[in-house]
Amino acid sequence: MKISRLFSSSAYDMAIDLGTVNTVVHVRDRGIVVNEPSVIAIETINGVRRVKVVGNEAKLMMGKTPANIQAIRPLRDGVIADIDVAEQMIKHFMAKAIGGNSRLRRRHEVVICVPTASTMVERRAIRVAATNAGASRVQLIDEPMAAAIGAGLPVTEPRGAMVVDIGGGTTEVAVLSLRGIAYSNSVRMGGDRLDDAIASHIRRHHSLMIGEITAERVKHAIGSACPPAGDGRILSVKGRDLVNGRPAEIRISEAEIAEALSEGVGQIKATVMAALEQTAPELSADIIDEGVTLTGGGALLGRIDEAISEATGLPVKVAPDALVCVAMGAGRALEDPAYAGVLTAV
Repeated sequence: MKISRLFSSSAYDMAIDLGTVNTVVHVRDRGIVVNEPSVIAIETINGVRRVKVVGNEAKLMMGKTPANIQAIRPLRDGVIADIDVAEQMIKHFMAKAIGGNSRLRRRHEVVICVPTASTMVERRAIRVAATNAGASRVQLIDEPMAAAIGAGLPVTEPRGAMVVDIGGGTTEVAVLSLRGIAYSNSVRMGGDRLDDAIASHIRRHHSLMIGEITAERVKHAIGSACPPAGDGRILSVKGRDLVNGRPAEIRISEAEIAEALSEGVGQIKATVMAALEQTAPELSADIIDEGVTLTGGGALLGRIDEAISEATGLPVKVAPDALVCVAMGAGRALEDPAYAGVLTAV
């Protein structure tokens, strides 16, 4: 690294996608450097709480901790639910992104992605948490705008583009043009609710209690937004039998999981349809040409693009690097003057 770059005030400027399920950090000139679960383990010793582990290690502890350790997810539905714990998590990820504590103790400019439907109180909570974690300046960017930039959509041009960002806590649908959001809507339906639907289905139909980590694994392995022909893929699932209280194992089919996810997928499709109904005619014409772009971890659900395409009659594609698309877009907005105006301060 050049000496001039080392002492530049923007040497460690970063963009953070502070997600309900994962936190992704993009550092200027380096790209994505952190992509870990938004989980923090807090240990209590003699009444004193301290951070034990954060991210990947903390997620492994979920549902398996002793009484003095809590594995906490400080964000719910895309916004901060526990500001003190969120601050500790942000501080850890910022330090990890720059390779530990900065030798010069420099404070960093940070861009954080927020849901479009978040309130001013929720946005201020994010700014306060990031400032206390070491940011000298905090700017915000709406998640759909960041997702569209990360997906390479023409958001600076007078052309309509539709992005559907399916995150862990929310699904954001937006139509963008000329560096602005012409229409946006969100529904509190995302990866977490889909996991809950899987766990509820297995509990009701098989009398088997499973944890959220197992439900997530089932979703990734055989989850589908469209029912397969026949039973489809089969997966063994382990949990606790609710009848006799003993550990048990069952085999579950892709068709069953598609049925369990149908209500949640239906809500996502309905949100997209509502957005199309509210879109101006000229922008609608552009969307016919551009199609709909899916981003976020939920975009990786099997055949979700087919389900939305069938409902809308439009071409639908999953963005490359859909899981980190939002952080990549926020990073580009921070670096590229062409996106001036999409960042806001609170």
